Amino acid sequence: MRVRKNIATSDEGFIFNPTTGDSFSANTIGAEIINLLKKDLALKEVADIICDKYDVDRSLFERDLEDFTLQLKDYSILE
Repeated sequence: MRVRKNIATSDEGFIFNPTTGDSFSANTIGAEIINLLKKDLALKEVADIICDKYDVDRSLFERDLEDFTLQLKDYSILE
């Protein structure tokens, strides 16, 4: 999954899509996920990093990550 090239993001979780004019806010983890996806990491790599860093249940996080990426696709943040 890739974040579209024209999407502007901040470390604080502000997301702006200049194509649509829409802006969104993500929490700290959401912002971290988006920044990892901007580095063209695979979802498995994102899950590895977040689960190791925050000691969260992997299966629960993978479901949440799937939901989050579906939302990002719906809002045209991901290609």
